[in-house]
Amino acid sequence: MPRKLKLDHLVIAVSDWDRSTSFYRNVLGADVVELSRGRIAYRFGDQQLNVFGPDSKSSLVPATPVTAGNSDLCFVWPGTVEDAVAHLAACGVEIVEGPSTQDGARGSGTSVYFFDPDQSLLELICYG
Repeated sequence: MPRKLKLDHLVIAVSDWDRSTSFYRNVLGADVVELSRGRIAYRFGDQQLNVFGPDSKSSLVPATPVTAGNSDLCFVWPGTVEDAVAHLAACGVEIVEGPSTQDGARGSGTSVYFFDPDQSLLELICYG
């Protein structure tokens, strides 16, 4: 068995390249990275979301390909939940639930939930 694995990337689908790229860059702080074959990714440090969008083509896809609006992702917010709430408000993003206590990969945290432009459910969790 190898050492403990770390997640490298996930794939999300979007319906509008510009709208989603603006959201992930401006609201979540993603670096937008160009990949091979005209693809892009939203990078967060050493992890990333590879993006499948309109007219994307790949020879290797899951049995049921990812579609826009069917993701549920959680990001660790590096500050307080009050800061996360204020940031989302400043970006014009509506919180649909929270703050509330949730279990995450690091244990108990406080989370807020909201949607991306395609209605994928996103969560910001704050630890400590």
